[in-house]
Amino acid sequence: MSEPVEARAVPRVDAALVHAHGIAALVTLLVSITCGIIVAFQLLYPDLGAGTPWLGWGRLRYAHTQGIMLGWLGNAFFAFLYHAVPILSGRPITSRRLGHWLFAVWNFAVMLPGWVLVLSGVSQPLEWAEFPLVVDAFVVVALLMAAAQFLPPFFTRGLEYLYVSSWYVIGGLVFTLLAYPMGNIVPEFAAGASGAAFSGLWIHDAVGLFVTPLALAIIYFVIPAATRRPIYSHFLSMLGFWLLFFLYPLNGTHHYVFSVIPMSAQLTAITASALLGVDVIIVVANLLLSLRGAGIIPRDPGLRFVATGTYFYLVVSLQGSMQAQMSINQAVHFTDWVVGHSHLAMLGFASFAAAGGLVHAWQRIPWARYNPRAINHAYWLLVAGLLLMFVDLTIAGLVQGRLWAAGEPWIESVRASRLFWVIRAHGSSWLLAGGFVSLLVGLTTGARGGGLQAVEESVGVEPIEQIAPALVPVAGGAA
Repeated sequence: MSEPVEARAVPRVDAALVHAHGIAALVTLLVSITCGIIVAFQLLYPDLGAGTPWLGWGRLRYAHTQGIMLGWLGNAFFAFLYHAVPILSGRPITSRRLGHWLFAVWNFAVMLPGWVLVLSGVSQPLEWAEFPLVVDAFVVVALLMAAAQFLPPFFTRGLEYLYVSSWYVIGGLVFTLLAYPMGNIVPEFAAGASGAAFSGLWIHDAVGLFVTPLALAIIYFVIPAATRRPIYSHFLSMLGFWLLFFLYPLNGTHHYVFSVIPMSAQLTAITASALLGVDVIIVVANLLLSLRGAGIIPRDPGLRFVATGTYFYLVVSLQGSMQAQMSINQAVHFTDWVVGHSHLAMLGFASFAAAGGLVHAWQRIPWARYNPRAINHAYWLLVAGLLLMFVDLTIAGLVQGRLWAAGEPWIESVRASRLFWVIRAHGSSWLLAGGFVSLLVGLTTGARGGGLQAVEESVGVEPIEQIAPALVPVAGGAA
C-alpha cells in the first residue's frame, strides 16, 4: 500500500504561507492584467472611461505596472521562497508569525493602499516607482521583514553549503533593500538630471536586482529539482551570478542616451549593457545544458514554464543589449518596440519563471487543489499571447521609428499604429488574460493533493534530506 499523502509532505516548509502568497499573487495578477487591458483599449477608444478620473490612462497604467512587479511577482517570489529556503538551507524560516506580518504588510499596507492612491491621483511621476512615498516606506519595511525571514537560515552553515539559488536569493533581497530607496525616494529630493539619473538606475535595478535574481533563483532550483540531475556547471552559475551583480547596477543610464547626463556615464551604461549580454549567454547556456534530456518543451509543468522563461530571458536580454547601442536606441526609443521589450521581460521571462516556481511549489502542498488540464491550457495561451504581443509591438515600433526619422507628422505614426494596437487589444491581451485565468483555475480547482500525486508518478517525491544534496553539483561532474 502506498504511503499516505500527508506523510510524504516535505518537512519544514510552511505550506500555508506558500498557499497564501500564491493566491495573493494570482489575485493581484488578475487586477493588474485588467488594468492593462483597459489601457490597451483606451489607445483605440480614447473616450473610454472619460469623465471618470480613476479610469484615466495614466492612473490605470501606474496600477498595472506596480501591480505586476510588486503584487504578482512579489507575492509569487515570496510563495516560492517559503518553499525553497528551508530546502536549500536545511533550516526553517525565521518565524511563522513574521510570515503573517509580511503577508499583511505586503498586501494590505503596500498593494491595496498603493492601488487606491494611484487611482485617486496620488502618485510619483517615476517609472517603476509610481506608488507614493507613504507606500514606499511600507515597501522598505516589508523588504526588511523579508530579509529577516529568509536570509538567516542560509548563514547557519558555511558559504560552501550555498547552492546558486541561495546566492541569488541573498543577492536579490540585499540589493533590492539598497536600490529601492535610491530609486523611489532619492529622486523626490534630487532635482533635474540628477533625479532622472537615480530614477534611470532604479528602472533597471527593479528588473535586474529584484526581478531577475529571484526569477533565476527559481529557475536554478526547479531545473535540478524536477529533472533529478545537478546543474551542469556550478562554476558557470557563480560566474553568471557575480557578473550580473557587478554589471547590472551600471547600465540603467542607457535609458538616457543622448540626454544631458554626462556622456561618460552614458558610455559606461552602454558598455555594461553589452557585457551583460555576454553574461546572459553564459547563464542561459548553463541552464540549457542542465535541461538536456528534458526536451525543448518538458512534460513537467513547472519545468516547462521555467524552461520557456529561460528562452525568453535570452531573447529579451540580447535585445536589451542591442537597443542600448546608440544607433539602435536612436531608432526605437519612445516607440512600441520598447513596450514589447518590457512585456517580454516582465510577462515573458519573469512571469514564466514565477509561474513555474509557483506550480512547482503548489504541487508539493499535500492539500492544495491542482488541475493539470487548466495548467496546460494556461501555458499555451500565455505563450501564444505573449509571442503575438511581442512581435506585434516590435513591428509597430519599427514603423513608428521609421516615420519619425522621415520627419512625418507625429499623428501619422498614430494612424499607422492603429492596426497593431487593434491586434494587441483584441488579440494578444485576451490570450494572456485567458492564460492567467487558466493558471488561477489550475491552482484552485481539481482534486486536493492531485499535484503531489502527479509528481510522485513522474519524478518522484523525496524528503528534504535527499532534495538538498541533489541540488549540489556532484563531485567529478562538469565544473
